[in-house]
Amino acid sequence: MESVIVQYERPEDGHHDVLWLAPGETATFGRGTPDHPVRLEVRHPGVGRVAGQITATEDYWLLSNFSRDRTYVVENPEGAGEHVKVAPRRIGAPVPFELAKVVLPVEDGTVELVVFAPQHRYVDKGELEPAGGETTATAFSLDESAKYFHVLVALCEPRLRDSASVAVPTDNEIVERLRPLPACAGLTRSAVNFHLDYLARMKLRLREPASPDSERIEARRAALVALALRFDLVRDEHLALLPARGVRESA
Repeated sequence: MESVIVQYERPEDGHHDVLWLAPGETATFGRGTPDHPVRLEVRHPGVGRVAGQITATEDYWLLSNFSRDRTYVVENPEGAGEHVKVAPRRIGAPVPFELAKVVLPVEDGTVELVVFAPQHRYVDKGELEPAGGETTATAFSLDESAKYFHVLVALCEPRLRDSASVAVPTDNEIVERLRPLPACAGLTRSAVNFHLDYLARMKLRLREPASPDSERIEARRAALVALALRFDLVRDEHLALLPARGVRESA
């Protein structure tokens, strides 16, 4: 896919349509006027006549915010709460997401545009480091088949499924979530706590906050989730490691 694709609601019938933008092309969006037409017409009284502009590049795109006082938010639906804020009057803010939602605030909620960027390009693994010399140390060495990794995935699951969630599962909830797996049939609360402690101290090397034990434990759990999702150590595809919803431990 070489073009940036914008999905929007057609003003004449409310159905969705798409606009293809080749690299270098731009599209203004807003309510528009006879004297100032826009390529993407958004018929909502809370959206400016010329509210902004999308510019296609190669494998990313730029967003300009023509509002005087409203910040636009670009969300990554595939990420764990990743988003970019584009301040009022900001021109050409780069957006790195392959799939994104442009969220425009209005008095009765929000208006959204969906943008698909070209697939990102990556350097070949063989070209990353020159031959010879010492091997670069691994930042985070995690075994995705290990029980501690299953515990980490269960800990991150609420945020993976809903980026707005602030819930962090308890030991009991993690036990119940993982127990249908044969390898976790004997999992206990103390074992979950051991695995989380191992992750925090040895694998992810978190700094322990200087606070009472109960607060420290909660802070450590939240920090584990934040770090794992920030660096993509736990991703959507890892949810397949968990039991299907509704599966219970066999008698």
